[in-house]
Amino acid sequence: MESGERELYSIGEVAERLGLHVRTVRNYVRDGRLKAVRIGKQYRISRADFEALTGSPSTGSADVGRGHLEVSSIVQIDGIGPEAAHRLSTFVTASAQSPRDAPDPLRVQTVHDRERARMKIVILGGAAATAELLHLIDGVLGPENGLLDGGTEAHRA
Repeated sequence: MESGERELYSIGEVAERLGLHVRTVRNYVRDGRLKAVRIGKQYRISRADFEALTGSPSTGSADVGRGHLEVSSIVQIDGIGPEAAHRLSTFVTASAQSPRDAPDPLRVQTVHDRERARMKIVILGGAAATAELLHLIDGVLGPENGLLDGGTEAHRA
């Protein structure tokens, strides 16, 4: 490739670029959220499929100097039941899809682990829009709203 930009990425490279765990990216492939081709025993993701997942061109060495900023945040909430997790997921997804002044939309993924009563919210997007969504989540999880059971806290990683 003459441009120096690679056309195929491994699961590990995609995980590193997105700031996610390798298992999360594998789950994206398994669930069909991220297209991948199997070469031997490993999956490879094309640059076009990576860009389709993120909604923007990949941030490689060719993109240096473009002034693009993206934040990845993972919010972990312990002690949350399935009904509260569903309500919070709906709220967060709707908030992320609401119109903003930012050119790039927020991308949000929510996962609830019923056995551990734990929820994780992954947010990818601009710094200001991400901060605004995190502020909304913090407000909704306040003790006066009663969404969480018995005084547990939200932990951000």
